[in-house]
Amino acid sequence: MEPGWLLWGTAVLLLLHVLMELSPAVNFALRITFYCLLCLVSSALAAVACLLVNGGRTVKNMRIIRAVVRTFKYFFGLRFEVKGLENFKVEGPAVIVSNHQSILDMMGLMEVLPDNCVQVGKKELMYMGSVGLIIYLGGIIFINRKSTSSAKMVMSEVAKTMVADNVKVWVYPEGTRNCTGDLLPFKKGAFHLAVQAQVPVIPVVYSSFTNFYNPKTKLFTSGKIKVEVLPPIETKGLTSDDVTELTDRCFSTMRETLFRLSGRPS
Repeated sequence: MEPGWLLWGTAVLLLLHVLMELSPAVNFALRITFYCLLCLVSSALAAVACLLVNGGRTVKNMRIIRAVVRTFKYFFGLRFEVKGLENFKVEGPAVIVSNHQSILDMMGLMEVLPDNCVQVGKKELMYMGSVGLIIYLGGIIFINRKSTSSAKMVMSEVAKTMVADNVKVWVYPEGTRNCTGDLLPFKKGAFHLAVQAQVPVIPVVYSSFTNFYNPKTKLFTSGKIKVEVLPPIETKGLTSDDVTELTDRCFSTMRETLFRLSGRPS
C-alpha cells in the first residue's frame, strides 16, 4: 500500500473517532451500521457451517448460530448477568416468553437460548438476505402478522409439532419492539399455544436497555444487561377460558421483574 493511501486511511479513522466522541448521532449511526454488517457477514458464514454440518433446515443449527452471536457482545462492550437458567430444565416442551426491546435482542436471546428451542417471528424476516437465510436454517417459525387466521393456523400446527418433536418455542408476546423501559400489552397467541399443548410457560425478562441504547436520543454505548429466567407457570388442566387470566398473570410477573432488574420503582 502506498504511503499516501495509508495517511488518508489513518486520517479518516481519526476523523471518525473524533466525530464519535463529539456527536452521539454519528456514534449511534456507525455502531448500528457496524452491527448490521456484522449480522449479514456472520449469517453468511454461519449458513455455510450449518449446511456443511447439518445439511439443511433444523433446530440443531441453533447451536452454531448461538456460538457465533455470543461473540457479538465483545464488539459492543455489553455484559450479561444471568440468573435462573435452571428453570429451563423442564421435562418436555415449553413456551418461553420474553420482553422485546430492540434489534439488539438477538444477542440477549442467544446468551440464554436452551437447546432444542425455536423462535416464532414475522414472515418479513425471511427476506433479509443472509440473515433471513440463517434464521430459516435455524428452524424459526414464520407467521403472517397481518393475517389473524393464518397466525392461528400456524400456532395450531406449532402446538402439535412442539409436543411431537419435544422442542421449546420462544415467543415475544408484545408482538413488536418496545424500547420504553416498560412492557406493551401482551398478545394472547403464546398463551393459547401453551394451553392448547398443555405445556408450561417460562417467562424470561431482560432489564431495560434505555441506559445504554435509545434510538430516539441516538444513544448507543456499552452497558450491562440483567437477565432472569423465572419459574415455569403450569398450564395442565387449563382451557381457553383461562388464557386471559394466564396472560395477565404472566404480564404482571414479568413487568414487576423488569422494573426490579432495571432499578426502577414498580
